[in-house]
Amino acid sequence: MAFIRALRRYPLAGLAVVALATTLILLASGLPGVAQILATSVIGIVVLITAWDMVKDIMAGKWGLDILAVVAMVATVLVGEYVAGLIIVLMLTGGEALEEMAAGRAGRELDALISRAPQFAHREGADGQLTQIRVDEVAIGDILVVRPNETLPVDGTLLDASATIDASAMTGEPLPVTFRTGDTLASGTVNETRAFRMQATATSADSQYGSIVKLVREAVESQAPMVRLADRYAVPFTIVSLAIAAFAWFISGNPTRFAEVLVVATPCPLLIAAPVAFMGGMSRAAQIGVIIKNGGALETLARVQSAALDKTGTLTRGNPEVRRVIPGTHSEDELIALAAAAEQFSLHAFAQSIGAVATERGLTLPEVAGADETATNGVRAHLADGTEVRVGKITYIEEVAGPLEPAELAPGETFVYVSHGSDLAGIIILADELRATAAGTVARLHELGVTDIAMLTGDNAATARAIAGEVGIDEIEAGCTPQTKVEHLASMRNRPVLMVGDGVNDAPVLAAADVGIALGARGASAASESASAVITQDDIANVAYVIEISQRTVRIALQSIWLGIAISIGLMIVAALGYLPAVVGAILQEGVDLVAILGALRALRVSHTPVPEAVETAAGRQAA
Repeated sequence: MAFIRALRRYPLAGLAVVALATTLILLASGLPGVAQILATSVIGIVVLITAWDMVKDIMAGKWGLDILAVVAMVATVLVGEYVAGLIIVLMLTGGEALEEMAAGRAGRELDALISRAPQFAHREGADGQLTQIRVDEVAIGDILVVRPNETLPVDGTLLDASATIDASAMTGEPLPVTFRTGDTLASGTVNETRAFRMQATATSADSQYGSIVKLVREAVESQAPMVRLADRYAVPFTIVSLAIAAFAWFISGNPTRFAEVLVVATPCPLLIAAPVAFMGGMSRAAQIGVIIKNGGALETLARVQSAALDKTGTLTRGNPEVRRVIPGTHSEDELIALAAAAEQFSLHAFAQSIGAVATERGLTLPEVAGADETATNGVRAHLADGTEVRVGKITYIEEVAGPLEPAELAPGETFVYVSHGSDLAGIIILADELRATAAGTVARLHELGVTDIAMLTGDNAATARAIAGEVGIDEIEAGCTPQTKVEHLASMRNRPVLMVGDGVNDAPVLAAADVGIALGARGASAASESASAVITQDDIANVAYVIEISQRTVRIALQSIWLGIAISIGLMIVAALGYLPAVVGAILQEGVDLVAILGALRALRVSHTPVPEAVETAAGRQAA
């Protein structure tokens, strides 16, 4: 039964096995003529298929390695070595099957992420009855019931008093977390205890886990860039192989020698090693919570020379706390209510913090008729009474309130100015705690060969300098807009350049970088869409880990490729001297394929050096 399934899945490989076995039986039965006709027919079919694919590649501007295999098969038929020709057919078709199986093993972790995606949800109707629906049928506003040990189908808000959630698959946090009424819940996490009710705030496709699954599918399906590493060696390897074969024919005067050399020159190690190693590296990265979209991104990550890091939510935790309030023309409560009303329409990390303070104080927010946000500047809201509220940078507020004096800040603090009409309503001072692994990550990036590291932030220069000093970054660009971030990235001379960010305003610069990494645990979908890789667990140390994994993966791919080339060239020389019959050479070449695959599969076990956590930071002391 398993053999039949294999034949259906790999028909050409099955045809090669059957043809080779039948040919050997016919030869043993004294029917060499029939055996030759059968073998030649099968070889001809595979030559035509391979040649057609080769022509399409050449017309698309790609020089592949299949030409060696085609010439070798034709040569074996012409000199009567049709058994060797069938072994080459088996080697090519079987090599593709082995590659697919090895890639399947290497991509197991990526497949596991997809398989864990929830398929159904339980929707509560107006009458309290539950209906099981497909997860893609969930609409924003639906009331859902999540049972014990079920995966949350979409992002939402907790309606019950409490819920205990296992978020380890998404955040890396090993212990269950207790959430309270009104807390935000992320899809992909697991209900640890009793059933609870939640209200959907996003559809399945737009939820956190849905976005991750989409990225994983892209990673699994985008296999074309993986071959580029091997393609660099295609032309020289082809020329060397044909030259050795031609020289052997010329010296010996025997055309069989030409075929014998090309039999062991078939390029399966080059075709197989890179894709298998790259898929293994991508799967290893997925195990630590990093989704690399394709092999091309992995290869670029391995060569990164410069890096630019966003501040808020990247180097810092992205959960700023309101430290103090400086009233202007309004009282503290009025100031916070105005700011919270406007910030309802902002995606910035400060918005949640200000809104939380308003909720804690039980403030009633003024009604807002409309609002718009200017990236890195602030948000403007039009109240129902016709007045305007602005929340943001001092320069943004000065447009309506006139020249202002900057507030005095402690290290690590930043401010948000609030205007009401043309009045300065006041200033809100916030501070964001530095990530414990931020400094260790920067140091590890330097050790990995990333020579130039800059911090790009829309925050003020004083706060930027304080954070940069803590993590060991010398190059600072403060007060950046999305456009100036892109411009600064373009000016960095040592390429490739890596950009790491997490917010919506980072999407343009992530797309502009040679390779971008989005800290996607907060579900910043625009940033995730623009990036080449997404960190699903909220830890910046994974930036260093994925670069190290990429470097080791490329090293393994190159080792496997060069080992295959070295063995093939050694066998070609032996064949050129007349000591390697075509059939024996073809069998030995199968062994070379296995060596290349086993070598490439080492990428599944690549390790990384742990990034140390800071014991205490200035930003952490401020937060305390």
